[in-house]
Amino acid sequence: MKSVHLFLLLVVAALAGAGGWFASRHFSGPHPGGTSASASAGRKVLYYQSAMHPWIKSDKPGRCTICGMELIPVYEGETGFDAGEGVTTLGSNIIQVIHVQSDEVARRPLRRTLRVAGIVEDDDTKHRLVSAYVDGRIEKLAVNFVGAEVNAGQPLATFYSPTLLAAEREYVVLARQRSAGTNAQFAAENQRLVEAAAQRLKRLGLSDAQIAALPNKPESDIHTPIFAPISGTVVARHVYEGQYVKEGEKLFELADFSTMWFQFDAYERDLAWVKAGQTVEVTTPAVPGITFTGAVVFIDPNLKEMTRTARVRVELPNPLIEGNGRRRRQLYHKLYADALVHVETPEVLAIPRAAVLMPGPQALVYLDKGGGSFEQRKVKLGRAGDEDWEVLDGLGEGDRVVTTGNLLIDAQAQLRAGGGSGVSEHRHGETSDHATPAALPPLTTAQREAAKQFLGVAAALASALASDNLGDFNSAAPKVHPAVAALATAFSKDSPWRPLISSAESVAHVDSAVDLRAARKGFHPLSVAAVAFAKRLRAQEAEFGSIKVYRCPMTAESFPGAPAAAEWIQTAGPLRNPWFGAEMIECGAEVKPQ
Repeated sequence: MKSVHLFLLLVVAALAGAGGWFASRHFSGPHPGGTSASASAGRKVLYYQSAMHPWIKSDKPGRCTICGMELIPVYEGETGFDAGEGVTTLGSNIIQVIHVQSDEVARRPLRRTLRVAGIVEDDDTKHRLVSAYVDGRIEKLAVNFVGAEVNAGQPLATFYSPTLLAAEREYVVLARQRSAGTNAQFAAENQRLVEAAAQRLKRLGLSDAQIAALPNKPESDIHTPIFAPISGTVVARHVYEGQYVKEGEKLFELADFSTMWFQFDAYERDLAWVKAGQTVEVTTPAVPGITFTGAVVFIDPNLKEMTRTARVRVELPNPLIEGNGRRRRQLYHKLYADALVHVETPEVLAIPRAAVLMPGPQALVYLDKGGGSFEQRKVKLGRAGDEDWEVLDGLGEGDRVVTTGNLLIDAQAQLRAGGGSGVSEHRHGETSDHATPAALPPLTTAQREAAKQFLGVAAALASALASDNLGDFNSAAPKVHPAVAALATAFSKDSPWRPLISSAESVAHVDSAVDLRAARKGFHPLSVAAVAFAKRLRAQEAEFGSIKVYRCPMTAESFPGAPAAAEWIQTAGPLRNPWFGAEMIECGAEVKPQ
């Protein structure tokens, strides 16, 4: 709070200095139209104008409402002060006080880190069922618990089947006759019979190695071992010792866990960033301190309609480890895990994210024209990186855009334009909406329900922040995207409401936060969209008239990059400030409908 007071004192001092300078120019120099004070005697005064803020005009003498300097009369035949269309001019003292900084528009790689959460699944292409090829009885289990690690060819169970035993002995007799036969014709016929018997044994489940070993099998041995067909983990056991089974009945299920799938849902807005082959770093609370690295191998082309997400698959190596005399895989099946997807695009035309203002559906920036002049420029944006935003139209390489102080410049530009910020005077702890815009079509039932859901989620996030409850905020954050998706579905693309819906879509993904300052920073873009939507709704839909809009004029220090003032919505009073929580819970004023 002390730093805020110091900042206000500095601004007042700077404005006073600038006013003195302009006042000296007024009393010692000519008027705007080039006519001296003496020559102006007897001429009609058209209006009074601020030399420092030319958009401040009055039909009566007075002082500038921004800087406090005396207004200068403009007479008939004079043009007055003109800052140019869309150009805002500031004095050098003010520029220094508000620390205006600018950066160059340049081509550079766009970097983005996607933070996602998902589940570690097994590779279901590497599953194998062991089934009974023939009726019989399980005599003994060599592996009798789920989770056992087995190698290919390792015995799983001992099996007795009269049908299989008869086929084995038939093969043994034919094989011995082949070795004893001398007649060539008899040998050829015997060979054919042996091969047919071998094929029958294969159909009954025996491997080539088992068939080749049958002539050496003792006649007293009436059992046949069942071997593991692959190396892997026993994930299911369906039989017990002594159990009779039918042909086709499942005995065991094996899975190769040497490679696992980490699967997560990517939101629609993030799909432009995710590509096959990208490296993903996965961590899980079950294996602390270890990062598993894999690559994206598949992106599901079918989006889930309700959540507007696509499933992304990452392959992860899963090494064997020893523990308590047993082997197991390091990653368990169905583990919850977090991941970072590091993305870098080829060079694009980019500007810092701090330079972009989103007062409505159209993004804008302020160009530093030099000499204290700043031009408002609407821009078309592409992908948003961690620190930069891709520019598709509106700026050229080498332009300089304001990155610090642009909110204050915008405030003065809005005053010049007649208060386009949507908030007018501040009296007795209240503010009011500006002139009501043209009416939009009435909402349908589906649109009304979608609007309630969206505003309810935004209000819940604001309530969590006002209570300084990070857990509630992180619990509510995933509900934003489905609510915005439902909103987008309810309003057609040609609906007059669409610009407000598009603003909400552009901020539909609110990440979980590590602390309250990060949570407030992530909530702010959503709050801007929700406030704009709520103001239009309550202006013409009686059902939404009870929604409260509040404004805090001191949010500059609430989170990194915060604006000087910020608004939020509540479904009911009293005012509870989400930007400061318990620190300044009642700071702010209600923005009343006009």
